[in-house]
Amino acid sequence: MSEMRVVGIRVEPPQSQPVLLLREADGDRYLPIWIGQSEAASIALQQKGIEPPRPLTHDLMLNLITAFGQELVEVRIVDMQEGTFYAEMVFAGDLRISARPSDSIAVALRADVPIIAEESVLADAGLMMPDEEESADPDDNKEDEVEKFKEFLDTVSPDDFKASGGA
Repeated sequence: MSEMRVVGIRVEPPQSQPVLLLREADGDRYLPIWIGQSEAASIALQQKGIEPPRPLTHDLMLNLITAFGQELVEVRIVDMQEGTFYAEMVFAGDLRISARPSDSIAVALRADVPIIAEESVLADAGLMMPDEEESADPDDNKEDEVEKFKEFLDTVSPDDFKASGGA
């Protein structure tokens, strides 16, 4: 299992489906996940620290979790079948709820909990993008990641992640 962090979301051109890019916290593998427009907007707003005047769906989900006395511990990307990713929201007491990765990640960012990818998922769908020499300035590293992400998106399609053989 590897802890992941959200690198960014890219939508280009406008009619394209957004891609969420996760990166291993302590590694070089990336996990691209195609997500819906509304989930992409929700994640982007949270990353930018923008609070809408009324709760969005993922804010509501976190409010309900809290109101029912539950504690979200982590989100896990647990499987990929025929190009579709599967996630679980893990609560205190090891209660697990199946959910879409995009929704799970949007809530995880709001709850400030880890996002974990199973090793089998990273082995099947993770991509290596070797780091160049790390800069002392974290903003430089972030710009490098975004540039690598853009280059990656120019060469990949959702079909590249459909399992081949008897996965």
